[in-house]
Amino acid sequence: MPHIRTRDGVQIYAEKLGSGNTTIIFIHPPGMGHVTFKQQKPLSSRYSILLMDLRGNGKSSVGTQQITFSLLAQDIYDVMKHFDIKSAILCGYSNGASIALEFALRYPSSTKGLVLVGAFPKVNSLLLYAEFMLGILVTKLNAMPLISFVIGRAHAHSKGYGKQLESYIRKTKAKTLHKMYNEGVKFDRTERLQEIKAPILLVYGKKDFYVHHYQKEFRHFHRNTDVVYISKAKHQVPTKFAKEFNSVVSSFIRRKCEV
Repeated sequence: MPHIRTRDGVQIYAEKLGSGNTTIIFIHPPGMGHVTFKQQKPLSSRYSILLMDLRGNGKSSVGTQQITFSLLAQDIYDVMKHFDIKSAILCGYSNGASIALEFALRYPSSTKGLVLVGAFPKVNSLLLYAEFMLGILVTKLNAMPLISFVIGRAHAHSKGYGKQLESYIRKTKAKTLHKMYNEGVKFDRTERLQEIKAPILLVYGKKDFYVHHYQKEFRHFHRNTDVVYISKAKHQVPTKFAKEFNSVVSSFIRRKCEV
């Protein structure tokens, strides 16, 4: 099992694929684990890619510290040090994008670029807030079979993958997921976006209407921000529109991160 030990002794599950000079680190939403990015593995033919389970998720241990996005960013940094990765492109999906933002703010010299999928620098819309509160309620009730079924089915590009994702989400304890949702709903780095020097690519599903307005805040505070919409997609871009997404990521890296 490819586990890396963090500075506080937590075992982080990580897979490093490919041997390219540019490294992409994928950061999953709460509970979903590294299998979220199963269809991004073909990118390893050109780049080095790092897939991992965040602390307390999937095959990673949880430790004794209170889970915060700053702590999760620190874990990612520790994994980078283990693999001797000096800088990388952070690719965060949904609430994983918030963790990528936190990493970029804490470790600017280690951040070559940011690819943020369905991203929001803070929760300020009623629909998104309601989604978080529902997650907080369901995890408080310890209803992991329900939440794993809903998320697995929503992201399934095939019946088999949906079952795999559903099973993987169940590895995360409801208590851990509850803490991560609480962290996510109060996260706000809007005005600190201007501190990020690395280029940002925002990727939104064309039909993911309730997060489209966040691009205005990103572009207002961070001038080097590109936005791409994936036609016919809702929120589940990396899993259901992998071919289009992988192409967009490669194009961004060539244009903004390998010059």
